[in-house]
Amino acid sequence: MKIAILLSGGVDSSVALQLVKREGHRDITAFYLKIWLEDELSYLGGCPWEEDLKYARAVCAQAQVPLEVISFQTEYQERIVAHVVHELKAGRTPSPDILCNQQIKFGLFFERMDPSFDKVVTGHYAQVEERDSQHFLKRSPDPVKDQTYFLHSLNQQQLRRLWFPIGPLTKRQVRKLAQQFDLPNRDRKDSQGICFLGKIKYPEFIRYHLGERVGGVIELETGKKLAEHKGYWFYTVGQRKGLGLGGGPWYVVKKDIEANRIYVSRSDSYLTHARNTFTVGPVHWIAGEPKTSSLQAKVRHSPHLEDCEIRPRGSGRWEVTLRNKDQGIAAGQSAIFYDGDICLGGGMIE
Repeated sequence: MKIAILLSGGVDSSVALQLVKREGHRDITAFYLKIWLEDELSYLGGCPWEEDLKYARAVCAQAQVPLEVISFQTEYQERIVAHVVHELKAGRTPSPDILCNQQIKFGLFFERMDPSFDKVVTGHYAQVEERDSQHFLKRSPDPVKDQTYFLHSLNQQQLRRLWFPIGPLTKRQVRKLAQQFDLPNRDRKDSQGICFLGKIKYPEFIRYHLGERVGGVIELETGKKLAEHKGYWFYTVGQRKGLGLGGGPWYVVKKDIEANRIYVSRSDSYLTHARNTFTVGPVHWIAGEPKTSSLQAKVRHSPHLEDCEIRPRGSGRWEVTLRNKDQGIAAGQSAIFYDGDICLGGGMIE
């Protein structure tokens, strides 16, 4: 079997490589995708891709596996960054990591790699299950690390070729294996940043592209101006941290894009602005539309699954009703649907 493995320089993909090798596979080529933007924004923070690549090379040298470096920086600018900036300017809350997987890792890479590769291995916390000639995306047993939320746009052709060796494992087990395998990066910390930013902080990325524009922070219930902010694009509905207001906690409950205002409520009243019904579209279903309308949903990446009912609204759009109201439902975010451990697909919240 000929195997391609996407290696990031982190512990997860490095353990995945070792697990594949220890199953006896030898025809393996590792690929490092250079997608960082810090060549252009280096003044904002450190440049991690050189360190990542150093670790990736060390891991491949230990495993005696060849490593190829592919640059997708131009494509990232065109397909990911431009979209994220457009969505932020429109007042929505984009999911860059979902777009990263959809457009680059399982998009361009799949299109450009040698078709003779039988499997593509990554270090994602997810599983692929085959039933009746169909492939299903299954959650990881580690609810905190599970990454199916970011993988919901995968299709049958992609799932057929994908292999997630650490999918059945928890993060603790992966860390333990990294020590047992004596990996060069065994003590390296997990990356906490959005996929294309590296060590650049998200607000700095936003500031670089959209600048600053002073506006008011308004208490929704009273209309009282509490403070000033530097641009609505720095905030999302449901946000609590980074508001800089005393006497809270305060939550963002609404944005006025035209007036550049952020509306907030205290913790004792913000739930009155929560909702449980919204529309998603277009929805991508991994293995066809579900046979039941009673599902579970995630409206953000978290361990929590909320019971919901869905019904079609035409043109690929679906109306979603959560069992409980959620104060953080924001346009542009993704809602992902589950039937137990199976990730069925998802789409963007309108």
